[in-house]
Amino acid sequence: MKVAFFNAKSYDRYSFDLANERYQHEIVFFECHLSHETVSLAIGFSAICIFINDYLDAEMLEILAKGGTKLIALRSAGFNHVDLASASKLGVAIVRVPAYSPFAVAEHTVALILSLNRKVHRAYNRVREGNFSIEGLLGFDLHGATVGVVGTGRIGAIFAQIMKGFGCTLIGYDAYHNPSCLDQGMTYVSLPELLAQSDIISLHCPLTPDTYHLIDDRAIAQMKTGVMLINTSRGGLIDTQAAIDGLKSGTIGYLGIDVYEQESDLFFEDLSNRVIQDDTFQRLLTFPNAIVTGHQAFFTRQALANIADTTLSNITEFEQNGTCLNEVKVEKAIAAK
Repeated sequence: MKVAFFNAKSYDRYSFDLANERYQHEIVFFECHLSHETVSLAIGFSAICIFINDYLDAEMLEILAKGGTKLIALRSAGFNHVDLASASKLGVAIVRVPAYSPFAVAEHTVALILSLNRKVHRAYNRVREGNFSIEGLLGFDLHGATVGVVGTGRIGAIFAQIMKGFGCTLIGYDAYHNPSCLDQGMTYVSLPELLAQSDIISLHCPLTPDTYHLIDDRAIAQMKTGVMLINTSRGGLIDTQAAIDGLKSGTIGYLGIDVYEQESDLFFEDLSNRVIQDDTFQRLLTFPNAIVTGHQAFFTRQALANIADTTLSNITEFEQNGTCLNEVKVEKAIAAK
């Protein structure tokens, strides 16, 4: 198929060019985001491929459909950046990458925990300046700590397995009790119990209307003083202003996030020569006990290879069969919301 790739970074080009040696699609890469201003570039392409910070509303989908686009290939698991109902009415199929490397995300979660606990970010800067004092760098043993895992799917289960290796006590919150987590000795509890008992809370659940701002003022008030809160899942799970208030009060002793609820205008771009206008985000960066990474938890060689292969396989399957196992069905997607 003739495929237009939007928001294509150098690493996207490399991984997709490599994978396409097998699939032989006609790929054209565009560095720009897909937007109202750039959607005309996609006219004439039977398929387009977009990332999580490209948005497709009803107007853009209509332009694409009229231009001959039959397939939207998402190189991500999430699909809330596409108007699914409009796509369905226009006969435009949506396919996604449901999983690429749960190990990558789980391991980055642990990296945030270790960095925050042992103040690696602060120690790094001190040593570079010739300051070898260890005042203020006191951490705690992970062994024996209680780790609360909110969402125990594939990523949450792998994260739990790693933390079990540190000697942590595992508690979980999920409607489905994952057998692999039970095998690790996890005890499932209610969300209020998890918030009250955990020394470390890690979020690994999808973003739905029910989980939007799952961590808000009320939830934070139920946590232990000095709790460590980690989010490598979806930015909207945390009310950022509530998290800031929690950091100021000391209830949140450590905050590590790889996602942010207003990240679409920030992450994946070099803004080092600009003044960032998001005051809430800028306030978040002032806390010495907070670490923010720019949605890089997925970013490993293996994950990129899996994303490229699955995406191109989805396109091939749709081209050959008119449907795809990884197609997002609008009825199920709306029900899930």
